[in-house]
This record gives sequence, C-alpha cells and structure tokens, in this order.
Amino acid sequence: MRPPYPPPPERSAELRRRFAEEARSERPDLSTLCLLVGAEADGALDEAGMDAAQVELDRLAGLLPYRPGGPRAWAVALRELLGDRLGFHGTPADYRRLESSLLHEVLVRRRGLPILLSVVWMEVARRAGAPVYGVALPGHFVVGFGPDEGQVLADPFDGGRVLTGADAELMVAGATGTQLDPSMLRPADPLDVVLRILNNVRAWAAARPERSDVALWAVELSLLLPSHPARLRYERAQLLVGRGDFLSGAVELEAYAEVVRAVDERAAERVRGEAHAARAMLN
Repeated sequence: MRPPYPPPPERSAELRRRFAEEARSERPDLSTLCLLVGAEADGALDEAGMDAAQVELDRLAGLLPYRPGGPRAWAVALRELLGDRLGFHGTPADYRRLESSLLHEVLVRRRGLPILLSVVWMEVARRAGAPVYGVALPGHFVVGFGPDEGQVLADPFDGGRVLTGADAELMVAGATGTQLDPSMLRPADPLDVVLRILNNVRAWAAARPERSDVALWAVELSLLLPSHPARLRYERAQLLVGRGDFLSGAVELEAYAEVVRAVDERAAERVRGEAHAARAMLN
C-alpha cells in the first residue's frame, strides 16, 4: 500500500470516538476535527504531531500585526504573511495528492486544496482575533472577513489574493453557469467544512480504486457527523462489498433499503437485490 499508511485498528477506533465527540460538541473546533481526519489518514501522525500542528497555527497567528484594522486590512495582513512571506498557495497538481486534504501536511508543505488552505487562513486569523469565516462558493472555497455589508473575500489558493465582487461572480459563473446569489456568501458552518473536506477525500479515492481503504474511512467519518446525506450508507455498503466484506455490506444494504422504502419502493427493491447478491457471494 502506498503512503500515507492508516493507523492500527485500536488507534483508529479512538480517533473516531474523539471525532464523533468533537463533532457533537456545542462549539466544534475546526482545526481539531481536521487533525483527527489527518490522523485517520496517516498513521504517522501521533498526539505529539497533532499538538505540533496546533502550536504552529498559534505561532503563525503571533506573526500577524496586532489588530491591523477593518476587514480589508485583516485580509491584506493574512495575504502578506501567509501568501507573500510564507508561500502558502495551491496549484492544479495539488488536486492529485491526498496530502492536499490533510491539515498537518498542508502546514508543512504550504500547499493544498482551496478548502484546506482556507482552514489555515481561518485558524490563524481566528487566533489573532480577526472576524473570519469560510465561504463555500460553488466549486471553490474562499475566506471572508467582516459583516455582510462590509464583507471582504480572499482566495488562499491564490496566495490570499483579495477578491473583488466581479472576481466572485466569475468564480460562480465558471463553476455553475449561474449568477452569484447572496446566499452563497454566508459563513460556512465548521461541520459543513469538514464534510466538504471528506467529500474531497472520497473524490480523490474514487479515481483510485486501489485506495478503497481511503474511501471507506472517509465515508465512515462522514457518517459520524450529526448531519450527513443518507446515501452515504449506500456508498459504505458498496465499498464493503467491493472490499470483500460481503456480509457487512449486505447488512448495510438491507438497512439502507428500509430507509429508502418509505419514499421509493422500486429503489428499495433494487437495493435489496444487491444485498441478496452480496450474500450469495458468501456461498
């Protein structure tokens, strides 16, 4: 198996327990959740490594000027530190690397996907007292500073470039072919950010059938979030069957069929047929 290597089962069980606990806490901590995702992906990330990543975020926050001013001043200060001075940014090649979705790796490499670079921006800025939040534009995650009426957007993937309104409109038009809607500029909930990160991991694994192990843990972490698409249970069942765990896959398919039956009996029947076929593989 190619690196990163997963943790042993007992370590994975503990990580998942902590992930579920943090996700269900009153104020889920985004950096903690991201590092737990990283530890599930990379068995080499131990407690000391997770602590070191948090310390690095603290250190970076300490390099920012003290309360530089309004939203735009904060955006410029983050760009000058993280983008210009330290070189955090992304390239198209980063979409081909699992490490681009792991916070501890992004902190070391200073490269990553838009959403992970945005996590770095948000966590550093938050520690420094900035009015910062994530903005989940269709197809491209950015960060926002300040209230609605004075919102300033920045693109960490582009080194923290401060965006104009026209920039945001072009991003949305390029991703969806539609106009920018004000609802797209709302602050993203931390758990939605984590689910989107896990979706990226699943997309990475889907293009690499030999890494169905990665797809499986990404789905299983997603299922630990308080709110998640029901269809993830079906995806997990398919992965289990594909990996040769026919009995567990069949049980999961049957459970999903019961969920679907309330709205689509024909679809439920198809899923029950898949469960029967999976059980038949045991003979």
